[in-house]
Parts: sequence; structure tokens; C-alpha cells
Amino acid sequence: MQVATGTVVNGQIVLEGVALAEGSLVTVVSRGADETFDLSPEQESELAMALEEVDQGHFLGLDQVLSSLPKTK
Repeated sequence: MQVATGTVVNGQIVLEGVALAEGSLVTVVSRGADETFDLSPEQESELAMALEEVDQGHFLGLDQVLSSLPKTK
């Protein structure tokens, strides 16, 4: 599991300091053009651990989350 930062250049994501193998499965989290997104090393570690849990199948599906929410009138 890797966390990487990149920039879109000519419609492609260019990563900074990270090389991924051809065919790697990636997840992209994007921010708006006027938003900032900074993580401390601890937050990056927490995010990496959470993503690893998802990779291992330890997560709730959308249906499970929606069914757990209080019903509105």
C-alpha cells in the first residue's frame, strides 16, 4: 500500500516520487481546485492502515451503512 501525491498533466496523473507497476489498481481522491489537502505523517499512516483494512475486506458496504442510518420522516 502506498500513498502518493500527483498532478493532472494533459489528462494524466503524474505522481511525485513514486513509480507504480503497469496495471496497478489505484484509488484517486481529488480535491477542488481551490482546496488544500495536507496530511501529517501520522494521518498518512492512518489513511494507509485504513486502506489496507479495505483491501482485506474489513469494511461496510453502502447498503449496510444506509440501513444503519436513522430513518427520517
